Amino acid sequence: MSLEEAGPILNGIPSQLPDIDPDETQEWLDSLDGLVDEAGRNRARYVMLKLLERAREQQIGVPSLTATDYINTIGPEAEPWFPGDEEMERKYRAWIRWNAAVMVHRAQRPDIGVGGHISTYASAATLYEVGFNHFFRGKDHPGGGDQVFIQGHASPGIYSRAYLEGRLTEEQLDGFRQEKSHFIDGEAAGLPSYPHPRNMPEFWEFPTVSMGIGPMNAIYQAMVNRYLNDRGLKDTSDQHVWAFLGDGEMDEVESRGALQWAANEGLDNLTFVVNCNLQRLDGPVRGNGKIVQELEAFFRGAGWNVIKVLWGRGWDPLLAQDRDGALVNIMNKTRDGDYQTIRANDGAYVREYFFGQDPRTAKMVENWSDDDLWWKLKRGGHDYRKVYAAYKAAMEHTGQPTVILAHTIKGYSLGTHFAGRNATHQMKKMTLEDLKQFRDSLDIPISDEQLEKDPYRPPYYHPGNDDPAIKYLLERRAKLGGGLPSRKGRSSQLPLPGDEAYKIAKKGSGKQEVATTMAFVRILKELMRDKEFGKHIVPIIPDEARTFGMDAFFPTAKIYNPHGQHYRSVDAELMLAYKESPQGQLLHLGINEAGSVAAFTAVGAAYETNDIPMVPVYVFYSMFGFQRTGDSIWAAADQMAKGFLIGATAGRTTLTGEGLQHADGHSHVLAATNPAIRSYDPAYGYEIAHIVQDGLEKMYGENAENVIYYLTVYNEPIVQPAEPENVDVEGIKRGIYKLKDGSFDGLGDDARRVQLLASGVGVAWALEAQELLKEDWGVVADVWSVTSWNELRRDGLEADEHNFLHPEEERREPFITLRLKDAPGPVIATSDSMRQVHDQIRQYVPGEFHSLGADGFGFSDTRAAARRFLHIDGPSMAVRALQSLADRGELDPSIPRQAAEKYELLNVKAGTSGNAGGEA
Repeated sequence: MSLEEAGPILNGIPSQLPDIDPDETQEWLDSLDGLVDEAGRNRARYVMLKLLERAREQQIGVPSLTATDYINTIGPEAEPWFPGDEEMERKYRAWIRWNAAVMVHRAQRPDIGVGGHISTYASAATLYEVGFNHFFRGKDHPGGGDQVFIQGHASPGIYSRAYLEGRLTEEQLDGFRQEKSHFIDGEAAGLPSYPHPRNMPEFWEFPTVSMGIGPMNAIYQAMVNRYLNDRGLKDTSDQHVWAFLGDGEMDEVESRGALQWAANEGLDNLTFVVNCNLQRLDGPVRGNGKIVQELEAFFRGAGWNVIKVLWGRGWDPLLAQDRDGALVNIMNKTRDGDYQTIRANDGAYVREYFFGQDPRTAKMVENWSDDDLWWKLKRGGHDYRKVYAAYKAAMEHTGQPTVILAHTIKGYSLGTHFAGRNATHQMKKMTLEDLKQFRDSLDIPISDEQLEKDPYRPPYYHPGNDDPAIKYLLERRAKLGGGLPSRKGRSSQLPLPGDEAYKIAKKGSGKQEVATTMAFVRILKELMRDKEFGKHIVPIIPDEARTFGMDAFFPTAKIYNPHGQHYRSVDAELMLAYKESPQGQLLHLGINEAGSVAAFTAVGAAYETNDIPMVPVYVFYSMFGFQRTGDSIWAAADQMAKGFLIGATAGRTTLTGEGLQHADGHSHVLAATNPAIRSYDPAYGYEIAHIVQDGLEKMYGENAENVIYYLTVYNEPIVQPAEPENVDVEGIKRGIYKLKDGSFDGLGDDARRVQLLASGVGVAWALEAQELLKEDWGVVADVWSVTSWNELRRDGLEADEHNFLHPEEERREPFITLRLKDAPGPVIATSDSMRQVHDQIRQYVPGEFHSLGADGFGFSDTRAAARRFLHIDGPSMAVRALQSLADRGELDPSIPRQAAEKYELLNVKAGTSGNAGGEA
């Protein structure tokens, strides 16, 4: 970039044009200043936006202002007064730095060697400390407290601060990354590596170390805060969401994918702080470019307010001398890879390779010593006043979310072996020389003798609670509402609806064919009608409401939009018109599964973050749940969110025309990998009713558990049967119950026996097989509805664990074993999922077990043809049962072959299991 191109704002802004009437220009500027002084920033912002709008109407070429010079957004003349005692804060910030690094270093002692990260917090310490001392409000604050998403790799610094606050002990710090093996008073008391609320539920609030999920979840946390406020459920007007991120993390698709949503919603209760140390885990983020400039353009283009904090106060006098723009030009054109190299060297290197690029800048520092060049010219992210000014401006900004891009150095203050080095992220311990240099730079009162005594265990430092700096630290946090991060362990109990709410599902559908998706939606509608409980339900849909039959909610519950609806919808005259409202109950988040799970997490954890239990019900194409957003669901489980995930249009063959990428036959396999998921595949509406009622009791009842219920429902219309008399409710909830006994009518008591197990739409095939086996082959089959293969597996594993660890106690039998141990004959299992789903229970079935499954990729065809091709339908079940009986010597070996020929098992067009249609 040439000097002529450098200016206050880049991208061809009119500052490059001659001013033909300076007096008139000044009048316009004075007018704007007067508007701000008299009417405030909101009014001035509105007028400026109208002027830009009119300029475009008049076809004036006003460019998008997406990037500014590589200097601080807030000039020194605009910086506010710093309200704290900077020297006092600098003192204990040094102690926090020391203890954070020592904690990780001690965890690398030879007998432990569990690793850790030193350099991330070292680069971000100032960013956090300005927040902790002046901005982050704790849960005891009258406004309810802020939500702070801590960058995962910075956890050692957060533990270290908690130690100075008296919230963690030295013994606990020594258990870093030793959660099960570090004992205090006989109890395991180690600290998790990163922010993991489930593993440290009294401390951490948000899991963030799976990079990209933190920024996305922060956006939807801010949105849900507004949602709760707009619906009158909770006053969140004084709460702010802070998300601390890395510049390398911003390469994650999730990190940037929802930025426009935050801007569209006007989330000025949200601030991103991006720690721009210019390094990823292995090297520079943009060695040949400038990540700060890229992010500025990206955020501005998405509609965010951008504040750059690039240079510390030592640069201010140099920039004030820079009348020709020579210094700004060097700042603009220096690449990130060069900035990293410059900081990894010394003052002489800075003089030659930075200032030496232009004789005018070289002259600026000719009287500076090399030490001055090194120590006085800090990056802005390490300067208290610069960071404070940015945070204050972010809090006062209205109408937009704010991102603060803070220039820092990875490994800052850790010494020459760490600062700015490519390998600094992986460096987990310090040499004795490093420790001494680090101690000296921080002025920690620890002697050489103490360090040399055991270099693997340098001492922590705490001056005692009577030290003025510790008193100051505690006073600041008390004034802001208590220590952070923290969890209060708030109750998620709700007044739950009674049996009346589920009656409609238990009655069945009469002669009407209704898919289980619609059966679930009817239950949901009844629950939402409950005066006390209904307002706590939050339906979440990713632009598929009509597919799921949920468009009926539009005119009544309405779609949440903080701006309301300022247009007349094209279907306004229809009964199910699209209706948006600031008080809307539905979260309709567009074609956006990742954002939907983020919203689910914020709503499902509202009992803790906002002290109000809410029930998220996220309904989605089952294929795009665990497969697409499994990592986010895992984070939701870590955060101990709760609620219902509904995998609609489930099954590899049921969503007939959509084809491979829509055909789910494996979501229950993926769900089984998450310990917090209770996964069900019900066949009928009355089963769904019992599962939902049990789920609400488990998640929101008196003894609430931190679990999530996952149900797959289908779009295949069937006549929903009424609940059978004396139905086995315990079996429905625990995973299996006998649906229909086999009939011996016309057969002798010595008829051959089999057991048919199926779930979801597969139950109808098992009933079909039951008839074929009796009528055509004289075999009696009992049909079992398996509502949850996964829960049966979990129960079996728990029984195994108990019997293994407690051999002296009575052996525990798995539920599936108890139910089937007196059931005669081989067991045949099927469903619209792959065999791996059914095979989970194989070891717990007391007799012979065979499974049929929808393995392989999905495809487009009729339901009947697809089921015959995959051999999971009724006739296939019957033939497999006959084969197993023949193998046991109970039938003539020719009978299975006869059956296969009779049912044309190899003829795809001969399939008849299932019907056409598919509306929910």
